[in-house]
Amino acid sequence: MAKNVLGTLLIPCSTYPVTGFMRDGCCGFHPDDSGRHTICAEMTDEFLAFSTAQGNDLSTPIPEYGFPGLHAGDRWCVCARRWLEASEAGYAPPVVLESCDESCLEVVSLADLMYHALR
Repeated sequence: MAKNVLGTLLIPCSTYPVTGFMRDGCCGFHPDDSGRHTICAEMTDEFLAFSTAQGNDLSTPIPEYGFPGLHAGDRWCVCARRWLEASEAGYAPPVVLESCDESCLEVVSLADLMYHALR
């Protein structure tokens, strides 16, 4: 059973839009996921703009892949390294600790995630 950063059972991040490397709603670790989409974040306009500036446009729909495009308020499994980059640049979106896979702690600190936790 997958665990979250708090050491308890990993809970789903979002089923609308459906997220996760396996498109199962969870930000669980998968060995084929080189991007480590293990952080459940609530999108903000600032993070979406930052991600686009970094070359990953999450706002534009891609219907052929079933991707609706994200908006502020949507929850999405983001790459641990991209979240860290955003945090260091001052654009970290808030996170759902119970939905962040424990493996993201190999990239980001629990203290940083807790600082940005949704309240």
